Order: sequence, then structure tokens, then C-alpha cells
Amino acid sequence: MSSLHTTSVRRRRLGVAAAAAGLFATLLAAGPAVATPDPGDRQAKEKISSSQAAEVKSAIQNGEIPGVDEIVHSPNISHLANVPKDLIKGTNSDLAFQGKYAFTGNYDGFRIFDISNPKAPKTVAQVLCPGSQNDVSVSGDLLFLSTDSSRSDNSCNSTSQSATEKSSWEGMKIFDISDKRNPKYVAAVETACGSHTHTLVPERKDVYIYVSSYSPSVSFPDCQPPHDGISVIKVPRKSPEKAAVVNFPVLFPEGGNPGAPTNPGVSATTGCHDITVLPSKDLAAGACMGDGILFDIKDPEHPKVIDQVQDNVNFAFWHSATFNQDANKVVFTDELGGGGAATCNAEIGPNRGADGIYDIVGKGDKRKLVFRSYYKIPRYQADTENCVAHNGSLIPVKGRDIMVQSWYQGGVSVWDFTNSSKPKEIAYFERGPISAETMVGGGTWSAYYYNGHIYSNDMVKGFDVLRLDDRLTDPAKRVRMSELNVQTQPDYFDRSGH
Repeated sequence: MSSLHTTSVRRRRLGVAAAAAGLFATLLAAGPAVATPDPGDRQAKEKISSSQAAEVKSAIQNGEIPGVDEIVHSPNISHLANVPKDLIKGTNSDLAFQGKYAFTGNYDGFRIFDISNPKAPKTVAQVLCPGSQNDVSVSGDLLFLSTDSSRSDNSCNSTSQSATEKSSWEGMKIFDISDKRNPKYVAAVETACGSHTHTLVPERKDVYIYVSSYSPSVSFPDCQPPHDGISVIKVPRKSPEKAAVVNFPVLFPEGGNPGAPTNPGVSATTGCHDITVLPSKDLAAGACMGDGILFDIKDPEHPKVIDQVQDNVNFAFWHSATFNQDANKVVFTDELGGGGAATCNAEIGPNRGADGIYDIVGKGDKRKLVFRSYYKIPRYQADTENCVAHNGSLIPVKGRDIMVQSWYQGGVSVWDFTNSSKPKEIAYFERGPISAETMVGGGTWSAYYYNGHIYSNDMVKGFDVLRLDDRLTDPAKRVRMSELNVQTQPDYFDRSGH
């Protein structure tokens, strides 16, 4: 049994801020110039009804949900540190790790922390380089940054420019981080429809990058439909300035999920949102809007799809994927409402805006993804809190499948899916709503486990460090990694020597 106790904050069935049609509206038609569906720089405040606001205030007063900005957590979680934004003021995004450093993405650039003392992270560098998402990964002396908004050029001094302009640029940027205090911008590669996210497939001499992007338009010269694949970039480690696109494999030759009206409420597949690779098994899992896929990456330049699944009842937008350590399960997330809506409530229910747990059955090219269950945080959130399944990572415990995951304003959840059909939460951390009167986008974008601690990048509140003490997860504290990009999933035990 875990040491999770029932929170003293009682929960009730709070209402929903938007009708279903409104939730899905955020998923439609916006091209790479606005970088959907993640909320990103879309931080406009939205009024809710007076009755909804009154319900939120009443729930706070009655102790049914945390107060505005109040921190609550399970007894097995300790909040060690919070570092607010500093020079870089944009929306915080993804995380990567190397040695004693954490690299935090931000829509205005990236920040490097020294986390050798997790209780007191120290800023090492802040790099201003605006571009939506700024999904970040590291490999050796190289840092990779995704740009998914049309810019006037590929420099860090660029300005926004319409995707209808042929001269507009979006794609991958590459930095030399051999000197962590002075990162140097060394290369850029333009990719079709930009780079919403990216995934590294590191080889000895070269790094391959799978670039996920979507939402083409006939009016976008550099993002034409159909866009049924991913860009593959090859980066020579010793000559990163020679990085170039080497392939655009079509993953959906038949077009993928058509979306509405065939499948109402489901995003049509026009590319992928995120890909996770498991190099030790030559496998990858793709979360591709209306589809989830499993593919073989033995030849990293030419990935081959093994299986493709859809969930046209409960999944609106396949957002990300996580393998378990044995590579016989995949957790897919559904980002219902694009991360900007209140979907963690009774009206939406436990099966939408949730995780879908799939077993991988069979062998070789005959492997199939078989659905087992859904997982969603068990705490209802307010109508003013954007909440839905988002980025997470495995917690490396031999013999168990446990992960930590961000849920925007739903906070951080640690949950066990060793039994694919009966997942359960074992720890949590969250803040109360940013506002009790207005929908204000915020919450944790990514929550990852690295070398004994959980690190969370909150879009608004900054960089959080958590300590998890639970007998189920304590064995993970002995596992040490020299580098971690969560979408390039390691073999924790073989590669770490444990």
C-alpha cells in the first residue's frame, strides 16, 4: 500500500465552464502561426458566469477546493523550492536534464538551472529567443529548441510574421551548450509547418530529430496539405551547422482520422503532436491528433508504422505518449480542450481529457495496441482552472509501472498503472485556482522525475522542485541518469547500471 492519505480538502462535483462544442473549438483551424492546441501565449482572461463564480467562491470558503494560489499535496510529497520567472517572462513549457542542470523552455527562450542542490536551484543562464512552444532537448554539447510560430527570420531577434508569407520561418534551432553560462546559437533548420514538439534519436556520430507539426493550410506556402508525416532532421555532432532535413516519412498514407463530421468532437489527423522513442527497443509511439501509432525505428531515417488506433468516443486530441519500462504498455494522453478549458469535473467525467492505457501484445511487426483503461486525477477542479492530461515521465521502479504527470491547474499526479486495468493515484501536488472569478490559463506544463526528485515547470508560477517519499517509489532514488529527455525514453536499469 502507498502512503497516500485522503486530503483534508473535500471535493464536490463542480460545474463545467464550457459546453462540449466550445471545448473543441480551440482545436480547429488555427495554423502554425498560433501554435495550437497547447495554451502557450494564449493567456487571455475569460469571464465565467456569475453563478459559476459564486460556486467557485463557495467551494473555496467551504474547504472543498484549495483557495486561490493555496498549495495542497499528499503527505508523501514535499515542496522543496519554487523559482519564479525572471528575465524571460513568457509561458513556461517543457524540461530537459543533463548532469546537475535542468533546462526549462519558455515561449520567450530558455533558462538553465543548476539543480545540484534541489532545495535551492540557481540560475546559470537565460537565453532570450522568442518562438511559440520552445520545446527543449539536450544531447551532449547541443541543445535543440522547437519554434512553432511564424517568425520574420530564424534569428533570436525575429518578430511575428504571418504564415501566409513565403519568407516566414519556423522549425528547429540548435545551440552549443558546452559552456552552460554562455550558450551559442549555431544552426537552424526550417521544417514544414514548424516544430510544435521534437524528439531526439541520438546516434554516436549523429543526432536524428523527429519533428512533430500539424494544421496545414493551402494559404501557408511552407505548410501545405496533406501533412501526413513528420520531418526527420540529421544533425552531425561535430558539424551541427550542417543539420538538414533528410526525410519526410508519411505515417498516414490513407489520411488518418478524418475528424468531424465522420467522428464528431475528434481532431482530424494532419500530422503528429508528439512522439516518444524507446531506442533500446527500436520502438516509438506517436500521439497524432486523431490517432495513436506504434512504429519501428530500427532505421531512424525511415520509421515504419506497426499499428494504428483511434478512440472516437472519448479521445479528442492524442497529445503525448509514454512507454513503460518493459515496452509492453503505452500511456497516451488526451488534451481535450487544448489545455485551455476546465475539463476536470463531473460533467466531463473520468474518461475524457484523460490518459488511455494500452497494452502492446504480439511480436515484431504483428504487435498491436490493445486498450485497457483510462486514468484521470480524482480531484475535481474549479470552473476557472484549465485542467487536462499533459506531460509526464516514468518513475524508475523495477517491477512496477509508475509515472508522474502534469495536469495544468490540476497540478502534479503520481500514479501506478502496473495493473493496466486498475490505475491508481499514489501522490499529488497542486495549487488552488489562479482566480476565483476568471478563467486564467496556467498550471504545470511538464512534471518529470530526475535523479531522485520531481521537477515541474509551471506556466505562470515558475520552476518547482518536489520530493516524493513513498515506499513504492523510494527504490527509484537509487537510479541516476547523466541525461534525460523524456521523449527519448531511456532504459533506466541497463543504461544506468542498476
